[in-house]
Amino acid sequence: MMKEKFIKYLRYEKNCSSHTEISYFKDLSQFEKFVTDQVGKYDALTVDSDQVRMWIVDLMEKGNKPSTVNRKLSAIKSFYRYLRKKEILEVSPAEYIQGPKMEQRLPSFVQHSDMLKVLRADSFTDDFEGCRNLFIIELLYLTGMRTEELVFLKNSDVDLTSNMLHIHGKGNKDRMIPISEKTNLLFVDYIAKRDAEIENRTPYLFVRKNGKQLYHGMVYAIVNKHLSEVKTLSMKSPHVLRHSFATSMLNNGAEINSVKNLLGHASLSSTQIYTHVTFKELKKVYNNAHPRA
Repeated sequence: MMKEKFIKYLRYEKNCSSHTEISYFKDLSQFEKFVTDQVGKYDALTVDSDQVRMWIVDLMEKGNKPSTVNRKLSAIKSFYRYLRKKEILEVSPAEYIQGPKMEQRLPSFVQHSDMLKVLRADSFTDDFEGCRNLFIIELLYLTGMRTEELVFLKNSDVDLTSNMLHIHGKGNKDRMIPISEKTNLLFVDYIAKRDAEIENRTPYLFVRKNGKQLYHGMVYAIVNKHLSEVKTLSMKSPHVLRHSFATSMLNNGAEINSVKNLLGHASLSSTQIYTHVTFKELKKVYNNAHPRA
């Protein structure tokens, strides 16, 4: 029962996304099962630090990545912070436990020259779906929005007069992003084809042929298919386009705080990872171009 109340707390008080709710619920259930298998029963109020540590070790031995383990540990810590906040528990058994160290990998991104090839009109069919898919990839690359933000866009979120896009962001934090005249034309073209072909549809901007809202897996499949044209790219997900947007902005002189606001990051530290990418690119250019490099 405490677990269910915690999930409601995430939803209504913390304004967490549905993805976070589902992940935390699964992580807590997995921890509950582990403790039950170890000691025969589970009681959130009697869990100790050793059981949390044993769970982390078990996760690592089963081959989970450090990032996965740290996310699961974060779920446990959040749950016990909630119990302390509600004065159900005085001390958290997970408070001083540290997860495994993570190797910081630079985000994958697509060079602008490669994006021009990906966005060639002849790479997409001329029907509703082709027009939609082109618009999706263009929008993800030009705005840096998250997949969840894209699938929940509505027609009313696009202001063609002021060339602005209203994004309903993570944690219910809204932001405005400028869009180009070309993006406006893509929007108009897509809407015309969508409205001509699909009568009964949801109020969301991006829909399937049956009129229902697009879902995350479908956006991933669309992006993955078209990014496959970039043979040197190791990852081909919608998030790569978000990385590409941020890297391109910084490489072309954008101020880091502006990029932070456009991405909807809560902290500047989340944006700073892209400065490492731009330094890497500068170093590559120097090594390739300077005769004494």
